[in-house]
Amino acid sequence: LPAHAGPRGELGAGPLLRWMDAAACLAAEKHAGVSCVTASMDDIQFEEAARVGQIISIRTKVNRAFKTSMEVGIKVTVQDVLTNAEKIVSVAYATYVAKPVGAEKVELRPVQLLSAEDHLEHSLAIERRRIRLGYVQVFQKLMQESNKEGDFYTCEEKDAVSTEHTHVQSTELVLPPHANHHGNTFGGQIMAWMQTVASISASRLCRSHPILKSVNMFKFWGPSFVGDRLVFNAIVNNTFHNSVEVGVRVEAYNCEEWIKDQPRHINSAFLTFNAVNDKGELLIFPRVKP
Repeated sequence: LPAHAGPRGELGAGPLLRWMDAAACLAAEKHAGVSCVTASMDDIQFEEAARVGQIISIRTKVNRAFKTSMEVGIKVTVQDVLTNAEKIVSVAYATYVAKPVGAEKVELRPVQLLSAEDHLEHSLAIERRRIRLGYVQVFQKLMQESNKEGDFYTCEEKDAVSTEHTHVQSTELVLPPHANHHGNTFGGQIMAWMQTVASISASRLCRSHPILKSVNMFKFWGPSFVGDRLVFNAIVNNTFHNSVEVGVRVEAYNCEEWIKDQPRHINSAFLTFNAVNDKGELLIFPRVKP
């Protein structure tokens, strides 16, 4: 509907991320039989844009259950009501954790495999899990090596834009509509807020409305709750001719933490955008100076 669209009349990534998270969470809770929360979402690529009047279908399925967590596959398609043509918008994988009721431990039952596709996804899920667990260590190692080298990138171009010009900060108060029945903030809502602030950051480098193309793995380091203040800081990390990477860091505060300035780091992610002109041609982003 028009309320879901951005300035270009296309479905905004924020609403789509919320829908994807909600649908995947329903699949996880149906398997677990208890409430579940978003632990992470793998890298997401957006292949196709949906416009006002088209139909979005989101199909979710638990691929594999581990001890207390499970992988949910998400497939998003868009269908044109006039031509009946259907295209894939995105295929993603998310991890959900079952919340125990009281002191009782949750032991997830195995997924019943019914088709060849089920068996394939079940086998691949263990490999994707191994990649997720190694992701943080790989990134930390890269950061340590970069710090040791001390050879930081400097841009000497005269027209380079300072990244400080792209810094955007936003504060959101978590209200009941933003949370589940346990008071935990929906992961999809946090993703939607991150996309908004990242889009504003990217827009400061182009005279157009940026289009989200991919999101680097969302991992939730901790929960947030109704009443928390979430502070989003976004800044452009670098530009690559026709695309730009924006880093977003999310910190949460309850009332006491807010007064004492003691934030909880709950999430970070990297979002890649491109932008087009009125003719649909990709725009070139200026170089940036860190």
